[in-house]
Amino acid sequence: MSESEMDHNVLQIGDVAPDFTLPTHNEGELNLKWYRGRKNVVLAFYPGDWTAVCGNHIAQYKKIFEQLTDLDCQLFGISVNSIPSHIAWAKSLGGLMFPLMADFYPHGEVCQKYGVFNEYGYSNRVVFLIDKEGIIRFIDDVDLSLVPDNEKLLSELAKLPK
Repeated sequence: MSESEMDHNVLQIGDVAPDFTLPTHNEGELNLKWYRGRKNVVLAFYPGDWTAVCGNHIAQYKKIFEQLTDLDCQLFGISVNSIPSHIAWAKSLGGLMFPLMADFYPHGEVCQKYGVFNEYGYSNRVVFLIDKEGIIRFIDDVDLSLVPDNEKLLSELAKLPK
């Protein structure tokens, strides 16, 4: 995908979140549209399993998982890694209470829909908050070397109706 195509596909706050179905490491295939009218959704795109920053990023959600649940929110981690990689990595992190989605094949298709697929063949580190109506309400696009600020995410999530 060229840089101009990537710019064209960049989603913004207020856009309808593109629907997709992906396999998960622990719950089979899940579809985003199913959550409409039911739960707010956080999509946490990250570059890849088995890296130090990504391990810290995904592990941080374990600390706020109960708060996310209390705010009627479903969390998904998404990378281009395979299901076997996700299963092993989640185990190495001490287990996860939320699904890791595999945007493995076709490679990066969902990352491309969300405008986060980069020229290196993996996702940038971007968090999307989607409300119960399927509208993007918050986007946190952070440098690959940093971990997103979960306090900012929780603050934005608390503004949404339960």
